[in-house]
Amino acid sequence: MSLNIIVEDRIPYIEDVLTPAGHVSYLPAEQITPEVMRSADALITRTRTRCDSALLDGSQCRFIATATIGTDHIDLPYCASRGITVANAPGCNAPAVAQYVMAAILAAHPEGVHGLTVGIIGVGNVGSIVEHWVRSLGMNVLRCDPPRAEAGHPGPWASMEEIAESADVITFHTPLTLTGVHPTHHLASPEFLASLRRKPMIINAARGPVTGTADLLAAHRAGTVGPIVIDCWEGEPDIDPGLLAATFIATPHIAGYSREGKIRATAMAVDAFSRHFGVSVNPLPVDIPPAPPTSVTADAILSTYHILDDDKALRSTPAAFESLRNHYLLRPEPK
Repeated sequence: MSLNIIVEDRIPYIEDVLTPAGHVSYLPAEQITPEVMRSADALITRTRTRCDSALLDGSQCRFIATATIGTDHIDLPYCASRGITVANAPGCNAPAVAQYVMAAILAAHPEGVHGLTVGIIGVGNVGSIVEHWVRSLGMNVLRCDPPRAEAGHPGPWASMEEIAESADVITFHTPLTLTGVHPTHHLASPEFLASLRRKPMIINAARGPVTGTADLLAAHRAGTVGPIVIDCWEGEPDIDPGLLAATFIATPHIAGYSREGKIRATAMAVDAFSRHFGVSVNPLPVDIPPAPPTSVTADAILSTYHILDDDKALRSTPAAFESLRNHYLLRPEPK
């Protein structure tokens, strides 16, 4: 079997890995066009390639792997209707996002974090690591995840109302969903933000529209929120200058950009490709990272990630959002 494979050129550690399976073209996202995809059997991409009918009508593509956690950029019903298998990389960068959250909390509380109450909304791959690491630094945790609670996952579980009442820090780790029983679009609603009692720090390192720009700005003006930390923005890369000015920390969607996270993502995409087509591929040129630690120290976080440097870079040149993201120097995860 000789396959025609399209790979977005910003995916690290993948060069020459797929060559035993066929012809591989490495292209920037803007060059992955309907014309390119017409003769492609497979696509391995990231979030900047919108995989839908506009890209894939008339294509022979039957497999898409995204080297990311999310699939917001992929029209899943369309792909299913066309018999296109879709694979993502759940949990690949969860330790890096947890590292980002911890670095933000430590930056906002240089006097110490022991005894703070952290509300974690969404306790999946990322939220569960945040929970372990927060507890290891002596903070208290309120866990909110209605879908998991209703599915019978062990608690205790807190409501959004309890988090609004008691949390000093609120961090979001949900997917972006528009429908269903518990949609997450604008989950930080005006009503929720108005109900905050402790002027908490708000962190969005999940998906931009989980926290609405206008709603956060209104809460900032009303004084109901404390430090705002935004890594994921509505409308990115064209971010709102008013929200940028209101933030304590602003970064260009790089919370998950660790070296280990990128290795995991590429390995998961390659593995899914190999299994789907039943082909052998070359090994990655790097070792697969071990599982993240169950606890961290403040020194381990602060020595591996200088979050304020990323804030300074975006704040000085907001128009460089995409360039900062594409040329980001991958950081190590805490050990």
